[in-house]
Amino acid sequence: MKQFSLTNILSPDGLLIPAIDPTGRAGTYRTVYGASRIFVVCHFAQGNAATITVGVLQAKDTSGTGSKAIATAKIYTNENVALGSGNIVQQADGVTYTTGATLAEKLVIFELDPADALDVNNAYNAITVSTGASNPANITSAELYVYGSYLGISGLGLD
Repeated sequence: MKQFSLTNILSPDGLLIPAIDPTGRAGTYRTVYGASRIFVVCHFAQGNAATITVGVLQAKDTSGTGSKAIATAKIYTNENVALGSGNIVQQADGVTYTTGATLAEKLVIFELDPADALDVNNAYNAITVSTGASNPANITSAELYVYGSYLGISGLGLD
């Protein structure tokens, strides 16, 4: 049996620590230089029936220089995590997603191909997540998972 480690295959990092989100917020920019595939996993504990809009931003560095929206991403959602992972639905490709207003724990996953999503020709190589204003009873968080050829990993079908 082959052994593998999530941290060796998909380098994880935090973007938004869990917190209330009444005015919206942007996470910490993280470098994704050399990545083959990028996953931004957003969690929402919706305590109030108010929608939450989330999107991925790109920048030229981890200070946020030239921040702007990504070009496109695959978006997957689970509007009720209590129903299990079989409830994940692929949405139309885009740059933002707005959750439904139903009270539930929710999951939104952005899958980015850097060649399509980032302005690599103009040296954009950092990303973060941004949320719009919502009710203070809604808690948001997000993690970043990077699969990169620079890690020396191949054969997962993501290259």
